[in-house]
Amino acid sequence: MNPLDPKVHYGKGNSAFDDPSQSELFPDKVQALRSKLHHKAKTEPKFRFYALYDRIYRMDVLEAAWQQVGKGGKAAGIDGLKAEDLLDKEGAVKSFLSEIQEELRSKTYRASPVMRVYIPKGNGKERPLGIPTLKDRLVQMATVLILEPIFEADFLDCSYGFRPGRSAHEATEEIAQNIRAGRVDIYDADLQGYFDSIPHDKLMACVRMRVSDRSVLGLLRQWLRAPIIERNEGKQPSASSNRQGTPQGGVISPLLANLYLHWFDKKFHSPHGPGTWAKARLVRYADDFVILARYQGPRIDEWVRSTLEGWQGLKINNEKTRRANLGKGESLDFLGFTFSFKRSKYGGKSHYLNIEPSQKSQKKIRERIKEKTSPSKCNQPIKKVVEDLNGLLRGWGNYFGIGHPRKSFHKLNNYVHMRLYRHLNRRSQRKHKLKKANQSYYDYLYREQGLHKL
Repeated sequence: MNPLDPKVHYGKGNSAFDDPSQSELFPDKVQALRSKLHHKAKTEPKFRFYALYDRIYRMDVLEAAWQQVGKGGKAAGIDGLKAEDLLDKEGAVKSFLSEIQEELRSKTYRASPVMRVYIPKGNGKERPLGIPTLKDRLVQMATVLILEPIFEADFLDCSYGFRPGRSAHEATEEIAQNIRAGRVDIYDADLQGYFDSIPHDKLMACVRMRVSDRSVLGLLRQWLRAPIIERNEGKQPSASSNRQGTPQGGVISPLLANLYLHWFDKKFHSPHGPGTWAKARLVRYADDFVILARYQGPRIDEWVRSTLEGWQGLKINNEKTRRANLGKGESLDFLGFTFSFKRSKYGGKSHYLNIEPSQKSQKKIRERIKEKTSPSKCNQPIKKVVEDLNGLLRGWGNYFGIGHPRKSFHKLNNYVHMRLYRHLNRRSQRKHKLKKANQSYYDYLYREQGLHKL
C-alpha cells in the first residue's frame, strides 16, 4: 500500500467537529484544542502535524481522558488495577494522573502487555478481546483526543462506525435511501479477523500521512507491538509477540482501524473505483460494509478482492461475504436489521422497503431475556426481574424502533409475558394466581409492576 501517492486524495467528509453541540462533551480548553486541530487539518489537507506529543500529556487532556475511561465496572489488565481502586481512595486519581504525566513528559512511559480474553459469538465461536492496563487505556484515550480531530477531517461521509456524531441509524437510513433509488443489487462484505490482521507497516504509513511527530509515532508503535498475554485455566500464562493487528478492546483501536479502511473508501471513490465507473455507493460501519449498485457484475467483486487482499493485505471471509438482489426477492442483513421488499397491504403490485430486526437479532434478545428469567432467578421478586428486563427492553426498542418493527415487537412482548408467567409459577411453586379480583396479567405486569412495552 502506498498512501503517499497523491492520486488517492479525493475530498473530505463532514464530521461532528462542525456541530456546536459536540462542545459539551469535553472541557472548554480541550474542546478548543480539538477544534483548532480539526480546522487546521481540514483547511490544509496535506499538512503533517509535527508537534502533538506535549498536547497529549497536558493535565486537562489527561483529566478529560480519565472522564472517558475511569469508570467502574471495567475489566482489569495484567496488573489487576481497576478504576474502582482509585475512585475509593481520596487523592488517588490525581496522583495517578500526575505520575502518568511525568512518565510521558520524561519519555519513560512504556506500554504494558495486553491480556487476551475470549468472548462468545452468536455462531458458537469466540472473539478475541485485548484488555490493556488502566494506565495504557488512559494514555490511549488522551492520544485519541488529539489525533481524532485530525483524522476526522479526512474521513469520508460513507463511514459511520466509531465516529463522533455518527450512528448506525444514519448508516441504516443511507442504505435505505440507496435501495429506494434503485440500487438493489448489493455486495455484503465481511472481513476475516480484521482488527487482528491489519499490517503494522502499512497502518503506520497511513498515520504518517498526517502525523510526523516521532514521539507520537513511538507511542503508537508501542501499543501495536505490545506482547499478548494468554491466560488459560490450569496453565501458566503464555506471552506472544504482536506482529500485526490492533487488538479489539484497546481504546485507540477503533480510530486506527477506521484510518486503515479510510484508504479503501478513498480508492472506492477515485476515478478508477466502483463509485465512478459503476456509479455504486459504499456504506461502511467499522469493518462491515455494503456496496450498493443497480447491477453488480464480476468486476466489482474482483476490484474489492484486489484492493482489500492485494493492496491492503487483509482477508475476505468467503463464507459470510455474499450478494443480495432485493429486486429479486432476496434480503440484506446489516447492523442487526433486515432489508427486504414486501407487498403492500393495500393489494396490487406495489411494494415497499421493509426494515425490521433481523432473525439473528431477535434470537439474541430472546436468549438474554431467557437468561434474566431463568430458574436460577426464581428467588428474585417480580419487581426486581421487571426492572432488570426494562433496561434491556428499552435499549433494544430504542435501537430497533426505526423502520417497521411492529410485528417483531409484538412477538417479543408475548415472549416476555410467557417468561414472566413461568417465573411467577416457579416462585409460588404452583400455578400463580393474581390477588386482585378481575385483574388481568396485562394490568398486573404493565400497570402494577411497570413492565416496559415495546
